[in-house]
Amino acid sequence: MKIYQIHVGRTMRMSKLVKSLFIIISAAFAVCAQPQGQTSTTTPQISGVIGEVKNIDGTANQMIVRADNSVLAIVNFDSKTQYKRMAPGAKTLAGAADITLADVGQGDRVWARWRPSADQKTTPAAQLVVMSKADLAKKQEQERAEWRRRGVSGIVSSVNPSTQEITVSSRSLAGQSQAVVIPVTEKVLMRRYPPGTIPKYSEAKPSKLEEVKVGDQLRAIGDKSADGTHLAAEEVVFGTFKIAGGTVTAIDAANGQLKINDLQTKKPLTIIIKPDSVIRRFPEGAAMMFGGMGGPGAGGPGAQGQGARPQGQGQATQGQGQKPQGAGPGGPQGGRGGGNMADMLERLPVITINELKVGDTVLMSSLPGADPTQLTAISLVSGVEPLLAMMSARQQQGGPSRPQAVDLNGSFGGMFGGIGVP
Repeated sequence: MKIYQIHVGRTMRMSKLVKSLFIIISAAFAVCAQPQGQTSTTTPQISGVIGEVKNIDGTANQMIVRADNSVLAIVNFDSKTQYKRMAPGAKTLAGAADITLADVGQGDRVWARWRPSADQKTTPAAQLVVMSKADLAKKQEQERAEWRRRGVSGIVSSVNPSTQEITVSSRSLAGQSQAVVIPVTEKVLMRRYPPGTIPKYSEAKPSKLEEVKVGDQLRAIGDKSADGTHLAAEEVVFGTFKIAGGTVTAIDAANGQLKINDLQTKKPLTIIIKPDSVIRRFPEGAAMMFGGMGGPGAGGPGAQGQGARPQGQGQATQGQGQKPQGAGPGGPQGGRGGGNMADMLERLPVITINELKVGDTVLMSSLPGADPTQLTAISLVSGVEPLLAMMSARQQQGGPSRPQAVDLNGSFGGMFGGIGVP
């Protein structure tokens, strides 16, 4: 098999359910790949690739598949290749529909399997099982809706090892805070986003209660109590995120980098913009969303029309990609749901690094790595002066507005593309 060591920016995220599905059907693939009527006393050697279809060349009988490790592989096919479409959520190939090569499109996920020939050259794939891009998107949206309906998220305010409980605090648009207690039993699936990365739900690592720290962002799904103060969790995902902000002093769009003067440390900070990073702009006049910056009023949840993302906008462009894989609203969602600042920020128009200007004030979220002078942006928002002024006014209880005095993590943690959902 020809493999090109070309690393591209964004791998299509596959949910935990889809990953499990492909593992389940691997045995079926081995059976289907064996020619009919052939028997063997030894296990046949099967090779293959799982990934996203990047290109199909019907004339050359080849397709390029980007595997989940970002390596591009060439998959050969011929008139004998079988094509099956499996719906996300299916457990076996029993209900898979027979399709043709014409039904396979760019962006679909495929599992191509073949048996190498005696000279170790790649023979055409015996079978391709396909999950369409549209079916996967629909399934993922259903999963996101379930996390919104049954989930809570926010900032870890306390961890109690003796009672095995985590308390998460969330804040509404109106500034009201709510605490949700999450007991952690042996039945709770605990996972953590590794540092120095853009969070992908499918890549969160197994974890445990002892790794949760005060200040971490956390999201959990489960059954809420009637008063919304407790959650019997099924799954918990968390990470040690950082909110940073400052004034842009330099822009290197070609290399995807910004230089800012950090609001809190007053030192230079380099912001790395990757293809998965999302950049948004706070619209002019947005102070009206918050009742003239005195605090979010009726213009909060009802301000969806202003600053809403135009339809069709958000495709990956230079220096700015689609929403981070697995990154959902990411902001505090109280046990009772309802509007919050994270939801409002998610509706802001998506822009590119080329639309930023020196002098802009930005806020961004990241999972800090080893170098404290460099942060990789998960989500970055420009034109945030109204937010900073509002939070400063709250902290000083009506005193003079000083943006540099704002506790960024305490005020904005969870609002800028942190914890995501499937």
